[in-house]
Amino acid sequence: MIIKEIELYNFRIYKGENKIDLSAKGKKNITIISGRNGFGKTTFLMSLVWCMYGRNMQEVDDLYKKEIEDQGGYSKYISNSLNRLAKAEEDHNFHVSIKFVDVNIPEVPCKEIIIRRSYNALTSTSEEIEILIDGYPSELAKEVGHEIFIREFIMPIEIAKFFFFDAEKIVNLAEVTTNEQRKRLSRAYSEVLGIKKYEDIKGNLESLQLKIRQESASAAERGQLEKLKAEVISYEGQIKENEEKISELREHRTELNKEVRDIQEKLIREGSLITIEELQKIREQEELLTKQQQSLQNELKDSYDIIPFAIAGDKFLEVSKQLENESNYKAAQFKEENVKGVTSKILTDLDDEPKPKDILITHEIRRFYSDAFEKLIRKHFFSDTPQLPDDFKVLHDFSDTEKNELLALLNNIKLSFRESFKRINSEYNLTRNELNTIRRRIKDAEANQENPIIAELRRRKEELNTEIIRIDDTIDSLNREIGEFTNEKTQRGKRIEELSRKLNVSEKNKEKDAVLTRNINNLKDFISKFKARKKVSLEEQILKGLETLMHKKGFIKKVEVEIIGEDIDIVLKNSRSEEIKKESLSKGEQQMYATALLRGLVEESDIQFPVFIDSPMQKFDEQHAENIIKYFYPNISDQVVIFPLINKELTEREFNLLSKHISKTILINSVHDEKSEFLPIETDEFLKTYNRMYNHAN
Repeated sequence: MIIKEIELYNFRIYKGENKIDLSAKGKKNITIISGRNGFGKTTFLMSLVWCMYGRNMQEVDDLYKKEIEDQGGYSKYISNSLNRLAKAEEDHNFHVSIKFVDVNIPEVPCKEIIIRRSYNALTSTSEEIEILIDGYPSELAKEVGHEIFIREFIMPIEIAKFFFFDAEKIVNLAEVTTNEQRKRLSRAYSEVLGIKKYEDIKGNLESLQLKIRQESASAAERGQLEKLKAEVISYEGQIKENEEKISELREHRTELNKEVRDIQEKLIREGSLITIEELQKIREQEELLTKQQQSLQNELKDSYDIIPFAIAGDKFLEVSKQLENESNYKAAQFKEENVKGVTSKILTDLDDEPKPKDILITHEIRRFYSDAFEKLIRKHFFSDTPQLPDDFKVLHDFSDTEKNELLALLNNIKLSFRESFKRINSEYNLTRNELNTIRRRIKDAEANQENPIIAELRRRKEELNTEIIRIDDTIDSLNREIGEFTNEKTQRGKRIEELSRKLNVSEKNKEKDAVLTRNINNLKDFISKFKARKKVSLEEQILKGLETLMHKKGFIKKVEVEIIGEDIDIVLKNSRSEEIKKESLSKGEQQMYATALLRGLVEESDIQFPVFIDSPMQKFDEQHAENIIKYFYPNISDQVVIFPLINKELTEREFNLLSKHISKTILINSVHDEKSEFLPIETDEFLKTYNRMYNHAN
């Protein structure tokens, strides 16, 4: 898949129609788009993400989420995306369109696809989206929905972060701390590696099998199933309703936070105690501490599932002891069968042995040797078999996997949970105190209390803060309800599955059921082998990338990809097989790790999509930068678009090293404060042109 052309019309700094041709020249795969800070590089990248995902663009990266929050919510962000000069000229329309070629959509032949998202800042309440296939509106996109079409056939939003990214910010791949962050990243890894599509197929087959089995249910069973299904649908509706409420509340909270920040600036400006620049630094500290506090709260929430087990520690130990006894009981049963089997074989062989005619072997003698053999075999070969009461009962009958999961949880509670809980609590209190100190500094700076204007601003700020707290409480309450609804829905789903599996398949469906069972089992086996294969190859690809890119050779000796259920984690190890914590790496090393991870994921994926990279050489020293230029950008994708700052993130030497792979060079030129334009420039003239235009600019 290649992006051939992009058009921006009145989108932020790009006034009027601005087209950019990205079609490649021969096998050269790199396009360089550059300009000075503030000319529109990041805006250009943001326009692509907006065109693809609209309101959901904040799910792609925190960069876009922060931009939307700073604007006061998505509604304000989208309204403010109209070019200011166009607005003054009363042209309220803006749009972004992307033209794709070489797109492979199953059973839909096409030469090119155009995605166009537009908005009217005067009349629209939501943006409009149009998808054209070979110049005609796509019926498939209309049928499944335009947003779903983009996610299913162009690019899933979960993995967009691997293809549209700020190289300086991508280090957050190495800074995953909470379970929620790890789960989101695991879903993205699963999508990129192709695991999810096979899991989805298996899930669809299992659903179809249950549906077929339900057809043979009696009237009473059917009534019970229908009741459970209705309850599942009801819980799904309640979950969706709560999620929509949360989305609206978050949007409203973002608007209120923006108003609070604006009032705070006015209060401080009136007080004249600190400058706006100092306020910005304090805000950045406050934002960082707030994120730390939220992260610690999320860690605490992650432990909620474990706390009940810790409280019921004695009962939990009893269960683990019972499981151990059950395991011993099964082992004893197996060994008992072995004892009897061996004894039987020996006696049988004795019977077959020729016997002297003058020796009479009575029943009592045979019985004596049978008991003696059994006793001696048990003593010499199975002496380690534990003895359990004759009336011992199996209560749980856990599989080995279930037993191991329970024991892992028990060990976690015994060893790390307590210390982890103390650490979280201590860090949370420290962060809260620091946050309170910073907020007091801001409050102290809000002077002139007697001034009626200041007093009104203070009153409004207090009202807003109270409302924000109320919204936070409501969101927490709705999230708790979602947790309860999800749990109830899961229980009903399990009950439906249990009832369906107990049903006897009707004669007409027996063959279908057998085929489905066989295919499901084949898929399970395939998925298991596929995960194992992907695990090994991804480990090799990431390690290869690290060895190629990093100049500290041998620093990272081994990469382990752990795939447990839906959870995927990546562990780095040194030559002593000790884990290297990714958060302990320097920022440059974290960026190297993230780069190697991206390279490995792209190599292992079946996704052929252009890669767009902003701030491509941040945090890299000279050697790392050269390695990136030689081994990363030319090989990561068939189409790579980078947005460097010339002479800072891409020097003349680095440009020359990359030049044999450069297809096009485009300059973003600022016509004036409210308009930028694209200037295609021949590659061999690019640096000269840039230096001539900007070296002496103020």
